[in-house]
Amino acid sequence: MIIHMKNVQRNKNDTFVPIDVNKAQEVLENLKGRWYQADNPPADLLLTEDEFLSFLHPEHSRGMLKFMVKEIVRDLDQDGDKQLSLPEFISLPVGTVENQQGQDIDDNWVKDRKKEFEELIDSNHDGIVTMEELENYMDPMNEYNALNEAKQMIAIADENQNHHLEPEEILKYSEFFTGSKLMDYARNVHEEF
Repeated sequence: MIIHMKNVQRNKNDTFVPIDVNKAQEVLENLKGRWYQADNPPADLLLTEDEFLSFLHPEHSRGMLKFMVKEIVRDLDQDGDKQLSLPEFISLPVGTVENQQGQDIDDNWVKDRKKEFEELIDSNHDGIVTMEELENYMDPMNEYNALNEAKQMIAIADENQNHHLEPEEILKYSEFFTGSKLMDYARNVHEEF
């Protein structure tokens, strides 16, 4: 196999390391897409400070948040009214339940989704979630999101079950903490819905 000089880079030991051209191209395409997403209309391919913040940290991007909300509503909205009713929101993913244990898991999932809909997302309690309500709920700056993630992270890493994180637990689960939803917000929200 011949490695062209354009497909290698030097590492810190001054030796050549092959570059995966396909992976590099994928990273560049991803960055290009984020650049265009951050470039608010009118698109000029130049980023202001706020637009550059959105490019570097899409979790702070109002445009990305609005895009995700539209995509979620499009996927769940069965009657085309661009709002979500409780039945639309709690509709089970496509698939069948094969045993009682699976049914129990599905029943718990439906209960959790119903509670989330009624208590957290439907802020005016009219039985309908608008795009604005969903956007407010999904906003990473929403206090509920941060508190919920903190509880989940503590529950997973708190090996001695004392409801506190010890330095050893934090170090042991450091990859979990740096891979949290807040660290990769867009991908994880998309996967949840």
